[in-house]
Amino acid sequence: MNSGIDYEDRFRHVYATNFRPLLAYALRRSPQPEDAADVVAETFLVVWRRGHEMPVDAEVRPWLYGIARRVLANHHRTGARRDRLGERLRQQVRDIVAADPGSDVPERLAVRAALARLGELDREVLTLTAWEGLEPREVAAVLGVSPAAVRTRLSRARARLRDLIGDDLAPPGHVLDILTTPAPQEGR
Repeated sequence: MNSGIDYEDRFRHVYATNFRPLLAYALRRSPQPEDAADVVAETFLVVWRRGHEMPVDAEVRPWLYGIARRVLANHHRTGARRDRLGERLRQQVRDIVAADPGSDVPERLAVRAALARLGELDREVLTLTAWEGLEPREVAAVLGVSPAAVRTRLSRARARLRDLIGDDLAPPGHVLDILTTPAPQEGR
């Protein structure tokens, strides 16, 4: 290639004469038309970057198909990785939802309603301790208060929640988990 203008003209010509055949090639090999359009766009991006390697006219189309084939392979691998990642994330969400201590409380709606009636700080102290398993010093860091304040708040919040829930929800001899979950012991 002698100059940038010659290369640009050649690229435009290659693009104009090969866009439709490459799109048809990609459409037959892609699950979605949008994927095929992405493949063709990426193919021509590679062609633009590797223009110095562009063969003479008679050999251009096979060269383009070779690039498009590799782009498709990468696109399929990326899609497979994306699908696997999506499945792993969905499984993690299912595990988190299944492991949510709030979902284990038989009367969770009543507990959640009672929690909603508590002040924001009381609710946070209770849930960070009982559901998230944080130690008082960790809860203190989250809330920006002292660990002693967290321990005091936790005791008072449990008492308030117990008053809001009452004894009607639990079977005889049973106390709801959130009220009895001990605060994690801090390493001292």
